[in-house]
Amino acid sequence: MKKTKRINRMLESAPKRKALPYKDAVSLCKSNATAKFDESVEVSVNLGVDPRHADQIVRGVVSLPHGTGKEVRVLVFAMEEKAKEALDAGADYAGFEEYVQKINDGWTDIDVVIATPDMMAKIGRLGKVLGPRGLMPNPKSGTVTNDVATAVKEVKAGKIDFRTEKKGIVHVAIGKVSFSEQQIEENLLEFIKKIISLKPSAAKGTYLKKITLSSTMGLGYDIEKNSVIAQIG
Repeated sequence: MKKTKRINRMLESAPKRKALPYKDAVSLCKSNATAKFDESVEVSVNLGVDPRHADQIVRGVVSLPHGTGKEVRVLVFAMEEKAKEALDAGADYAGFEEYVQKINDGWTDIDVVIATPDMMAKIGRLGKVLGPRGLMPNPKSGTVTNDVATAVKEVKAGKIDFRTEKKGIVHVAIGKVSFSEQQIEENLLEFIKKIISLKPSAAKGTYLKKITLSSTMGLGYDIEKNSVIAQIG
């Protein structure tokens, strides 16, 4: 990759690329985010797990204190009164047949899909479209529920669903560079706290191997694990 002046400036700010206290990593991530748009702040966590084994998959949901800063488009599969409840709570779309047809026609302009339990058998055939995109409703992530109003409000407020990718990496957006450093720090700590709480009993050796913070167009900054763990307590 050709190093631009912008990249060189970022490298100069952390020349050794050593692990940094989390507050320093947040500060550098913000100050070096110079793109002409509000970049996302992202965290990647390398875990000592083998996701090829079902008992080592790390999956969960977490409500970030300050949300992600992203406008989340929510579709709720529900009938009549439940669909109305979802729309009243802030869902962008709610219903059944109309949206089944739209998805079958290739529409996936949504970020989260929620469904009432009675809808699951009816939308099962959409799994081949929604599954690969991580959009299929799942009871474990709280997206299959009769309490659609609460589910919609939580997602809109910053509740995110995550799971280990190949090689045991979890990668999520935890805010925007327009957030204050304190907001990013608090979101980061809440996310890592959740990750630690989900350690599989089958995981052997070092569980929390590496934490890296970056912005959409910026460098990655490795974080000293102990600085985070000491703060979480």
